[in-house]
Amino acid sequence: MTARVLVVDDISANVKLLEARLSAEYFDVLTASSGPEALDVCERERVDVVLLDVMMPGMDGFEVCRRLKSNPKTHHIPIILVTALDQVSDRVRGLQSGADDFLTKPVDDIALITRVKNLARLKTLTDEMLLRALTGRQLGINEDAALLKALSNEKSRVLIVDDDQRNATRIANWVATIHLPTVVSAPTAALDELSDGEYDLAIVSLSLAQADALRLCSQIRSASRTRHLPIILVVEPGYEARLLRALDMGVNDYIMRPVDENELLARVKTQVRRKRYSDHLRDRLEESIEASVIDALTGLHNRRYMETHLTTLVEEARRTGRALSVLLADIDHFKHVNDTYGHDIGDAVLREFSVRFRRNTRGIDLACRYGGEEFLVIMPDTDMSRAFQVGERLRASIASDVFQVSPGGVSINLTASVGLATLECGDDTPETVFRRADQALFVAKRAGRNRVEANAA
Repeated sequence: MTARVLVVDDISANVKLLEARLSAEYFDVLTASSGPEALDVCERERVDVVLLDVMMPGMDGFEVCRRLKSNPKTHHIPIILVTALDQVSDRVRGLQSGADDFLTKPVDDIALITRVKNLARLKTLTDEMLLRALTGRQLGINEDAALLKALSNEKSRVLIVDDDQRNATRIANWVATIHLPTVVSAPTAALDELSDGEYDLAIVSLSLAQADALRLCSQIRSASRTRHLPIILVVEPGYEARLLRALDMGVNDYIMRPVDENELLARVKTQVRRKRYSDHLRDRLEESIEASVIDALTGLHNRRYMETHLTTLVEEARRTGRALSVLLADIDHFKHVNDTYGHDIGDAVLREFSVRFRRNTRGIDLACRYGGEEFLVIMPDTDMSRAFQVGERLRASIASDVFQVSPGGVSINLTASVGLATLECGDDTPETVFRRADQALFVAKRAGRNRVEANAA
């Protein structure tokens, strides 16, 4: 879905010019010729970015900005003020009205597309965060604390790379009014800082005297630790060709010298928010993926993951002719534990059992909680004799040491029964191997429990 940009200007020629430039970059462009019309469009339509002229009759851009930012329905729409005014007081007034960025007329094409793309991406992240938070609340999952942290204005760590001490100090002092800056003069020092510390933004001078700033940006982008770190370039007039190369390689934004404090802080704010939002979504995605394959109680892989992984390993073993064994273990008389001590103690037993279960498997083995009090290990490159040794070691570790579990400090003597099966023939499937392990477990139970049994084809 392409980003939708609302262009607001009372001069038709300005609207048409911006519309043409944005349409050429495949943005979906809406237009309005007055403040009230802009407010109405934002109420009715999905808008991702507003390009808002300041000098309009009746309701000026500052007032439109204030109204959009005070309305819960439109509060999260990024706003770029487009103005011929370049006085510091006007930029301060724009920030106070809630503007996210500025463009000065005549509008530069590079600046226009860069600013709109940055804020459109930020809007996409914001929408996704709010949607997931809503979905989580509907499912009874409270993500508010994590969301509020991502939306907060906590100070962030900003790395400034500039070998002109006077320029670097000036930028650091401005950044320090909101964030925590660190200044370095050489790319090697910058890379060392980024490898050791958690930074939210890098501000890099494109005109480093003793190094290639583009190479540094490329190294930041290629390192896994800093791949998602936002980069703002500080650019001298006349460096437009190098700036285009930098934007192509993934630099997020830029600011021209002489640097304006308010413009710099607006750019920093946007990039820090974008980093926080994307980190929040990435963390939630990783947690969602983990939750889908990990058993919440024991920390072992769950049945869903086991079934997929077993299919893969069976196919690989059949293709290569290597051995593969499956171990299925069941806690003896576990229902008696729940009935006697309660489910809290039962859960504590399952957690302790999983610790011993994992301790008695190798790194290449996959330990899973199959369900209830049943646990399973998939053992690649393992024949029956070796699998029997693993099963016996596991059985002994359960039977030999009493389970000391909390809450309550309860001591319980437990045993486990174990069933084993191996991949026996070319037409074996995951289902047939598992079925034989289950049959072997049944034999162990019938034979008195606390024992290991193997079932051949």
